[in-house]
Amino acid sequence: MENLVDYIKFVTGLAAVVPSSSAPDAVSLKNYDGVLAIITQKNSTSATGSAITLKQATTVAGGSEKALGFDFVYLNIDTAAAGGDVLVKTAVVSDTFTTTSVDSKDSKYIVDINTSSLDADGDFDIFSVDIADGAANTVNIEYVLYNARYKPVIADSVITD
Repeated sequence: MENLVDYIKFVTGLAAVVPSSSAPDAVSLKNYDGVLAIITQKNSTSATGSAITLKQATTVAGGSEKALGFDFVYLNIDTAAAGGDVLVKTAVVSDTFTTTSVDSKDSKYIVDINTSSLDADGDFDIFSVDIADGAANTVNIEYVLYNARYKPVIADSVITD
């Protein structure tokens, strides 16, 4: 019997940290159909939001890195409120969104990227989130790579080429 973990891969892209010159890990999508980037944020007082963009590259070390376009993010800027599990599909502007700066809020942002949106002709199969500096907040980034082409995926690393 196969389990869900035979088809998806969980990777911590950025452990909980106040973003300051932070560089989330990159993951290889060459054996997956896509990735969910799940960004959680916990604000204290006097919080600032962080601009989020996406990148693609040819190596996990960032070879030939360039921007990856995307059109929307699923978000909830107050996960502690009633209905805190509800996500709202929201358009992004210029392939960027900024996390909330509302004090004392926990928020969640999810971006779903299909591998076909990367520049395969240029051998781009590496994905990462880029995050600008923030203040008075803690951010965590998790990647969920899905529809593995080869199973099981538990022992395979995607943070190495």
